[in-house]
Parts: sequence; C-alpha cells; structure tokens
Amino acid sequence: MSSSPDPVSPGDVIGGKYRVERVLGRGGMGVVVAATHAELGQRVAIKFLLKEAMESEGVAARFLREGRTMVQLTSEHVARVTDVGTHDNGAPYLVMEYLEGQDLGAVLEARGPLPPSEVVDYLLQACEAVAEAHARQVVHRDLKPGNLFLARRPDGSPFVKVLDFGISKAAEPSGNKLTQTAAVMGSPAYMSPEQVRSTTSVDHRSDVWSLGVIAYELLSGKLPFEAPTMSGMFAAIVASPMVPLAERRPGLPRELQRAVERALVKEVDGRYRSVAEFAAALAPFGGDGARISAQRVTRQLGASSVEFAPTTTGGGVSAVSQRSNTSTTGPHVATGRSGSSRGLALALGAVVLVVAAAGAGAYLMQQRTASAPPVSPEPVRPEPVARPEPTPPPAPEVTTAAPAATPSVSVAAVTPAPSASEAPSAPVKAAKAPVARGPKQARPPAPPKTETPPAPTTKPKFDPLGGSPLVGR
Repeated sequence: MSSSPDPVSPGDVIGGKYRVERVLGRGGMGVVVAATHAELGQRVAIKFLLKEAMESEGVAARFLREGRTMVQLTSEHVARVTDVGTHDNGAPYLVMEYLEGQDLGAVLEARGPLPPSEVVDYLLQACEAVAEAHARQVVHRDLKPGNLFLARRPDGSPFVKVLDFGISKAAEPSGNKLTQTAAVMGSPAYMSPEQVRSTTSVDHRSDVWSLGVIAYELLSGKLPFEAPTMSGMFAAIVASPMVPLAERRPGLPRELQRAVERALVKEVDGRYRSVAEFAAALAPFGGDGARISAQRVTRQLGASSVEFAPTTTGGGVSAVSQRSNTSTTGPHVATGRSGSSRGLALALGAVVLVVAAAGAGAYLMQQRTASAPPVSPEPVRPEPVARPEPTPPPAPEVTTAAPAATPSVSVAAVTPAPSASEAPSAPVKAAKAPVARGPKQARPPAPPKTETPPAPTTKPKFDPLGGSPLVGR
C-alpha cells in the first residue's frame, strides 16, 4: 500500500453531490472509493490520483482528458464513466459505475487455469469494449487481468467490464511487484515489444498483444515471457522466444493455440491487425454466444472481409479464413458483406445470361420454322383387317348357244371347215371354254390344289352342205 495519504476520507462530499463511504482499493498511483449520490441515492465508484502521481508532468491533464473520452463510450462491457472533476485539494477524479465482483486476476489466483470456452467468452466481451475505443482512436495501453472486472448480470451470468481506459500512463497498479514501479509506463508483463521500446509510439495492435498475453495466462496459469526483474522482462518481451502454449497446457485445440500465439508475434505486421480479426479467430472455441459477440466486435469497427469459421465440437476445428486489404493503418478490418454482394451479383448475371440464351434459341427456331417449306402430312395407313379365308369358286358350267341367223359360237373356239373333197383325217376336239372370273381382289392366300375335271367334249357333226360344225346338234 502506498505511504501517501488518501486524498479523501469517509464522509467527505465530492463535487457537492457524492458522499464518500469507504475505500475500495489502493495502489501505487491512485485510490478508489465507494460513494453515494446525495440526491439520487445511486452508488458510484470514484477514482482519485494520488499526490505522487500528480507530480509527474502531464499525468493529471491526461487523466482528465481520457476520462472525458470514456464518457462517450457506450458499450455494455465498458465500465461507464459518468462524471469527471477536480477535488478541492487539486486531486482529479473519475466517477464510474459501481461494480460488485472481482477482476480476472483474482479469479485466476483462486481457480488456476480456466476452461478454454470460458476464457474465450471473457476475451470476446473484452474485445467488444476495446473495439469501440479503437473506433474512437483511443488505445487502452494497459490491458491486463486486473483491468478486466468480472461482474454478474441480474440472472447471475458472468459479465466482463473493462476498466481504466486510456490512462495507461497513469494506470493504477494491480499489486504485482513488477507493476508497482512502472505504473506510469503500463504493466511490463503485458506490454508489447513496440511499447517497451517507446511508450508513446504505439497503436491499436499493442492492445491486441496485451489481449493475447491475457489469453495465454488464463489458459495456462503462466505468462508467455517470465523474468525475475523488470529489465529482464523487457528483454524477454523484445528478444526472447515465447514458450509454446502447448508446453504449458497440452491438449488445447491446435487452432486455439495458433490464434493466441499469432496475437503474440513480435513484429507488428505479423500480428492480427485488429481486435476484430482476433475475435473471429477465437469465436469457434467459445460458448453459444461467441459468434454473435465476435460479429459485434466487427460491426464496432465497421470492418470488412472477416469470415468466421464454423463452430465444431471435439478436437477438430476448421481454421478461420480472413480476407482483408493490405492496409495496416488504423483499426480497419475487411467485412464479409462485400464478398456476399459480389456473389449475389454473379448469380444474377448468370440468370440474365441463361434467360437471354433461351430467348435467342427460341427466336432462331421460330425463324427456321417459318423459312422451311410446308411438309404435307403422311397419310395414315389403316391397319390391315383380317379377312376370312376365301373359298374356291365353283367350276364353271359350259352352255351352248341356240343357232341364230348367223351361226356363232358363244364360248368355243371356231375351226375352219374342211372342203367337200377332203375327208377329216382326225376328229376335231373342241377347245376348253374360258373360266369366268370375278372382280380383281387382293391376292388371298393360295387355296389348296383341287383336281378340276376336264370339260366334256363333243364330236362335231359334219354338215354336208359345207356349213360350220355345230356344237350339240
């Protein structure tokens, strides 16, 4: 505890409206007290800078300036600052919401390494608060487990609040021996290599490093860089390799190890470029609300092209795909909305091309049909009808015609009569009469052969008068 006297005592009235009740905590650079608003009856926490901290040049002005910035932050995971001012004794103060619970440093000391899903949920909530500050160009510079306060919602669920935004150069130490003499610079164990080299030339990626150290410590119970002295710690952060997380806690999912270790890359350009990218890499290993929390981080930064890997159970988790532009200035991350819009445009273009091709094909078919000569339809041929087997016609009868004025033969062939002087050498046979036939029909199947008796023949009688032979006379 600091030997400096506290700037206030119980019973004091601050700013004419806050009555001090008791001291909540002290550190090398400040003191926090509980107080009650005299008119509203609302309990608040008030943080004062100690006299020795105010002796450092610019600390008091920076304390108040960052306090005014904090008033503008509205994230539910930020410990809200509702008022700032200067006490009658010259001590600047910040009036904040009153929280009940304990910081993650105390939780880690009491429980040891925490389950991975619990660690990820706490970190994502912290990222939501940090993302809003980064969007307003405010860098915390002193993130550590002692500044992540674990409160409770009305339903009893844990709820992380980020404390001490923007006052890293006047940060209240957490009680760690290494931070007591370096509170103005930050907390050495959580400082990035670039912050170790120069405390004034850091950007939002320094906070990404600090969140990576917190994740490593909550998962393993140890720091990624350790040394017995503050100078040794600085040297390890800048130059020594990190102890792999798998050696400190075997059995963690490989992609979770990679996500944490990428946040601890010493070169700034090799690190995640924003807390949105870090949150997207952690989300698959959190609880039910992890993806929603990571998406809120992305929206806070107006980021683009951050793709969230699907959450899986067990040891196998697919890697997070991150696409963003090459700029590394400012807390900008690319969004997945541009990719989905591009895909929608390509799909619509493909539909238009298909419709156009179908229309062109229909038009060409119509033109070809109009120019072709008409084709007469082929007559429909009826199916052959089965007909009954025809019976063979009866044998024709031979009839003789009666003699007329001019002798004629109706059916027989006529032969010349012999002269009177000639005697017939042989009898003359009558020719066969032709068979009468009906109308021509389709050729039926051949009937069985039948023997037709030969037509009767008659011997012509000789006419002595020289006339034609008469048949049947």
